[in-house]
Amino acid sequence: MSNSHLFLKSAFPRAPLANGVGRYVCQLQRITLKYCKNNGSSKGMREFLENDLLDFSRTNPGVVVYVKPRRHRTAVMSAEYLNGDRQWINCRNNTREEIRKWVEVLKTQATGSSDTRLRKLWHTDVPSVQGAWTPFTHQHPTGNVAQYPNRELSKLQTDEMTATEKLIEMYRAQKLQQGDAPS
Repeated sequence: MSNSHLFLKSAFPRAPLANGVGRYVCQLQRITLKYCKNNGSSKGMREFLENDLLDFSRTNPGVVVYVKPRRHRTAVMSAEYLNGDRQWINCRNNTREEIRKWVEVLKTQATGSSDTRLRKLWHTDVPSVQGAWTPFTHQHPTGNVAQYPNRELSKLQTDEMTATEKLIEMYRAQKLQQGDAPS
């Protein structure tokens, strides 16, 4: 097993600024597409720029798209997010479809958090003084000393009457008021 995870920055899982509670805000701020005009490894990037880039920029007006031709270099995508994080993807020999999918991944993910080690799988900003809730929090303590299987504890516990029981009771009360005997 590798210890490379120890060198990653650690954080708690969180949604940026409660994103999606009121409305969704795309976290991708800008994307830079770098390619070579002549190199064969940039063919997929050139095809993406010719065919799909205008559609992407029309459907995502909040994302700034930079296109940067570079001589004798491989195709690269660079994404910058609202929280300042950056993510870099090498697109050498990728097809047009692969590049379209990578652009979609960069747009939909909240940040380049794949290089973050999670301390816990859950986190709250306002922890409870009483501790975490469990299904056994408000159970009566007799279940701790009972012998299982226990027929009495296995019964369905309902505090309220069901709708059917309420209707039957209302029917019987109505029959009594009319002077008929309940059946």
